[in-house]
This record gives sequence, C-alpha cells and structure tokens, in this order.
Amino acid sequence: MVKIRLKRFGAAKRPCYRIVVMDARKPRDGKTIEEIGVYQPIEVADKQIAFKEDRAKYWLSVGAQPTDTVARIFNKKGLARNGQSK
Repeated sequence: MVKIRLKRFGAAKRPCYRIVVMDARKPRDGKTIEEIGVYQPIEVADKQIAFKEDRAKYWLSVGAQPTDTVARIFNKKGLARNGQSK
C-alpha cells in the first residue's frame, strides 16, 4: 500500500518534515517514491505548509492513503481527502 506521510529532518528540537509518497512498509526516513511538499511547524502560520497540489491530487486519485496528520494538513490548505478541492 502506498501512503502519503511525513518524513522528519532538521535539527534536534527544531523539526521540519517533508510530505512524501512512500510504501507503507518502509521506515519513516526510508526511501521515498516522491517528495511532494514540506511542513515546517516552527515557522509562522502562512509559511508552515507548502506542497504540490497537483501531485497530491494525483496520488490521492490513484489510491494513496494519507496519514491522519497529512490529511489535516491537506484540509488546512483546502484539499479534501478524495483529492477534490473544497
């Protein structure tokens, strides 16, 4: 199964995450299929989330399942779970 999930990078106590598409059986920081965005929780609200909306829609349309956290990130930016914009 393919999942859209977060991959952690950054320094200790200063996390940054990449929004990635990867096999669900791979480890969190393992090899990815595609990187589609970034999530930086420490930044100001308007700079926290950036992702390629067209690629996210594509992966959702072919059956990739977002994790709960990624689904919340997509909802903040107006991308519904089924790949359609609100």
